[in-house]
Amino acid sequence: MQTFFEEDSASGKRICVVGLGNPGKQYAATRHNVGFNVVASLSQALRSRMFDGNGDYLFSEARAENRPLLLTTPMTYMNDSGIAVVQIMEQFHVAPSDLLIVLDDFQLPLGTLRIRPEGSDGGHNGLASVIYQVQSEKIPRLRIGIAGATCPAQERKEVMAEYVLSPFDKEETKLAAAMVDRARDAVLALVANGIEFAMNNFNRSFLETEP
Repeated sequence: MQTFFEEDSASGKRICVVGLGNPGKQYAATRHNVGFNVVASLSQALRSRMFDGNGDYLFSEARAENRPLLLTTPMTYMNDSGIAVVQIMEQFHVAPSDLLIVLDDFQLPLGTLRIRPEGSDGGHNGLASVIYQVQSEKIPRLRIGIAGATCPAQERKEVMAEYVLSPFDKEETKLAAAMVDRARDAVLALVANGIEFAMNNFNRSFLETEP
């Protein structure tokens, strides 16, 4: 049985990209908001403006490789991301397998991407909320590594919460921006060529793509 991402792009079925993050200027530059940044990069590349949705989210309808694409960002806080995702799914008739959740991951080194077709929340509160509200782990996701040199060695909840809500260090900003662009390209490659292609070509450190 074909999965959504393996279907021919001519089918016209829509991929819904959901970038996770926290609304508000105070969170805009934090590690936890790289999902928002990837959607913003996609919106800019596809020249598709984001609008207020009929719920707690922003959205933009675009096309990539002749495939309809829905770009969204929940305007709930991270821990309630699933509430907005359900609103998006109901409003736009999106199935769980049609989603692509884009999120940060402090368990991956800065510069690393991981695309998976399904799985657990891996300790990420935003993805946990999505899985809980959607009632399925069969949700494709793109994890983006945010663990830099100052990432705490002990993964205590309060310590990691402070870390993910901090901005990238000065020496990390160029790599972080390049990683967001790399994640944008991974999404576009997934749209054009399917999830297996994207996994085979993007599931590595950004640094490994450099000469």
